[in-house]
Amino acid sequence: MLQGTYTRGTFDGQVAELELIREEKRNAMSEGLLAEIEGFYRSLPKDIRVVILHGRGGHYCSGLDLAEHVSRTPEAGVHHSRAWHGVMDLIQFGGPVTISAMTGAVIGGGLELATSTHVRIAEPSVIFQLPEGRRGIFVGGGAAVRVGRIIGADRMVEMMLTGRRYDAEEGLRLGLCHYSVGEGESLPLARKLALKIAANAPMSNYFMVHALTRIGDMSRSDGFFTESLAAALVQTTPDAEEGLRAFLEKREPRFR
Repeated sequence: MLQGTYTRGTFDGQVAELELIREEKRNAMSEGLLAEIEGFYRSLPKDIRVVILHGRGGHYCSGLDLAEHVSRTPEAGVHHSRAWHGVMDLIQFGGPVTISAMTGAVIGGGLELATSTHVRIAEPSVIFQLPEGRRGIFVGGGAAVRVGRIIGADRMVEMMLTGRRYDAEEGLRLGLCHYSVGEGESLPLARKLALKIAANAPMSNYFMVHALTRIGDMSRSDGFFTESLAAALVQTTPDAEEGLRAFLEKREPRFR
């Protein structure tokens, strides 16, 4: 177990769990919480393949702690935003797959955090919201790209202008979550999926996480070429040979 001031990390085989424990603030994102999240991901043991991210106290993350919001120069504001981008990129591209088990507030920076993860599970209490436009500020932790790519720029404009909230079922239709489950069901499903994903071939997981998002940013011809390179690399690994052999022998594969 790894106990911090704002987070609690646990490890079980190839799966880790990171719990946000700033429950008195609905797990609002402070500088200290962001630093602990970054430290957790940077210090993960090499054998960890999946992280489950969730919040204590009925909320995933309610966004930027406005009590810590201070006046910054434009230069300092850019550096602050880029620091957020660095942590979110670490989650998305740092190696392990991350599953978000979400309850309650998934608001502002909380939604930026969630959309940097790879699998998102929402309980009925979930509220997706980007309220920055109603507070005289602008998103800075990656929502303009990550949320915008999921729901589209047009819908995101309306979401920010009006402060509109989406529930779990609406989020499922929009792509903000991949699963909408009953109360108390997000963590059990996350743990089930984590074991399934951890059992995949590591290189296959790696390219699904790294290549597909980048291909989405490319032209069609560049995307097709990158797909060919990725397929050639993955299909020549020992795990690919094991996967094919297991299929022909009608058994489950035993990947490295």
